[in-house]
Amino acid sequence: MSTIISNSTRLKTPKYKWSQQTSIVLLLIPCAIIAMLPFVWMILSSLKTGAEIRQLPATFWPQEMTWGNYQRILSDPRLPLGLYYKNSFIVASLSTCLTLFTSSLFGYLLAKHSFRGRQVLFGFILATMILPFQVTMIPSYLILLKLGLLYKLWGLILPAGISAFGIFLMRQFSLAIPTDLLDAARIDGAGEWHIFGRIVIPLLTPAIASLGLLSFMSHWNAYLWPLIVLKDETRTLPIILTWYSNQHGSRMELTMAAAVLISIPILIVFLFCQKWLVKGITLTGLR
Repeated sequence: MSTIISNSTRLKTPKYKWSQQTSIVLLLIPCAIIAMLPFVWMILSSLKTGAEIRQLPATFWPQEMTWGNYQRILSDPRLPLGLYYKNSFIVASLSTCLTLFTSSLFGYLLAKHSFRGRQVLFGFILATMILPFQVTMIPSYLILLKLGLLYKLWGLILPAGISAFGIFLMRQFSLAIPTDLLDAARIDGAGEWHIFGRIVIPLLTPAIASLGLLSFMSHWNAYLWPLIVLKDETRTLPIILTWYSNQHGSRMELTMAAAVLISIPILIVFLFCQKWLVKGITLTGLR
């Protein structure tokens, strides 16, 4: 009798799991459509003519698809997109590299090395996450002015090299690294930099990829701080998008096309790093 019950339970379990997964998928599909709708609307609006985008009632699919909006933006002499792409890429990539290096190093030190004042230092780092950016904006501006980094790309890159959130994230991941593994490497004669580069960094790869993607997106889309620090040829794409929108306030199709061009690098980076992002978030949840 017990054998029959156990066999029936085994037969019912896969069906139950399948129905549960199906219900979750059916719930997530509308949420995904709602989340994607503004982005799809932006792309389709960039392919519409000026008359169509202003007509009422509004149309979702373009009645007359055109690429003229993109051609006009790319050929506009007042909008050298190549220069602003380069500025944004330099700022986002170098800031991300600095953030990853300092965050992984300090996070590993705070997790696996004992020294006096470690907990106090970690508490101070966490306290800086509470302060809003508006509180530190003026002191940061004055520091850059004293150092002569104002209106330069390094004025954005260097302050972004230390991230309290990045240090916190890397410390939490570093806590899961077995201490016995590090001690075994020290017994074998490995130096601390060798341990950090050959053992710690590979184990932190999911966290590094997740932090790198989030950091790159944050620096690429930053608006307020670059608006204060940069000017003229050193400005980045989000500032230029606002300027272009103000110059062509009645030409919504041009603004949508410019927004699509600015969003392309973020999509490319996300497509390449989405596997590591999901893995890093999953491991964080398991902790």
